[in-house]
Amino acid sequence: METKRDTQTLKALLGVRDIVLGGGMAAGERLSEVALSEMLGVSRTPLRAALSRLEQEGLLELIPSGGYAIRSFTTADVFDAIELRGLMEGTALRLAAERGVPAARLGHLRALVRALDDAFTDRPENMHFERYVELNAEFHAALALLPGSETMRRELERIVQLPFASPSAFLEKQEDVPAFRQSLVFAQTQHRDMVNALEGREGARAEFLGREHARLARRNLEFIMSEDRSLIPKVPGLALIVA
Repeated sequence: METKRDTQTLKALLGVRDIVLGGGMAAGERLSEVALSEMLGVSRTPLRAALSRLEQEGLLELIPSGGYAIRSFTTADVFDAIELRGLMEGTALRLAAERGVPAARLGHLRALVRALDDAFTDRPENMHFERYVELNAEFHAALALLPGSETMRRELERIVQLPFASPSAFLEKQEDVPAFRQSLVFAQTQHRDMVNALEGREGARAEFLGREHARLARRNLEFIMSEDRSLIPKVPGLALIVA
């Protein structure tokens, strides 16, 4: 049963993560437990548990003198996190295709793809963006369950907690970025192809699609860093990337 402390820790975890990724504090800045406790309305004990969790996720780093500071990241760090997620999702898809996916789970994935289709309209700027982000997260969460492996599920859950490795890392709050919207059309084609590969028991193709799908996030990041750096403040966490 969830305790009051668990609820407070989750509140602190989400709150600190939003502050860090939202650009409210700079890379390298030391976190004040007192200030955060007051800002988030939580006590010091659940806050410390949240800070420890964020250090494990890689968003914070321990300071030798005590406490935590916000980590900075290189572009290579972000590319590696994306690559790891693609590797793990691709492996999950291959194993699922080789082992066979129950009809009920295939049906669930196809229903998600249809719902994602419905999020699009005839004009990209009018798409139901928040609905797409929600369904995209649900689709990727479902992929982790397909092989029927608790080990695979647990490791995928850990990987997507890495900074910038979440399937929605470059989606949330980006409904006004045309370049990102355009990439979603291709991403949706890949969603559909993944399900077809699973149904056809095509392990190698399913794995390839999973890895390529993750690399869409890399291309979005490359576009920002090389073509339009004015987008950096609009994408959660990008202000933490250093040259």
